[in-house]
Amino acid sequence: MEEILKKVFLAGIGTLALTYEKANEVVEAMVEKGKITMEQGKELNEELKRAINKKEGTTNSELKDILKELNLATKDDIANLESRINNLEKNR
Repeated sequence: MEEILKKVFLAGIGTLALTYEKANEVVEAMVEKGKITMEQGKELNEELKRAINKKEGTTNSELKDILKELNLATKDDIANLESRINNLEKNR
């Protein structure tokens, strides 16, 4: 289940990256056509980057909350259980 959620998260990040690329192309085209200045284009691109970074952080936080609610075993939990099992098997 955790792996599925990670894949969904990564797909979302990929979508954000594609959205940024497309938006960047539009901004560049607007600069080339003279609809906005080069400086305005740079500012727009910076705003897009900030918005995407903010969304990535929010999405990451939401994913962690979902995983916590699912109460899935962590790698540490599994390692501890494996250690306990090994100790029990040795003491037979």
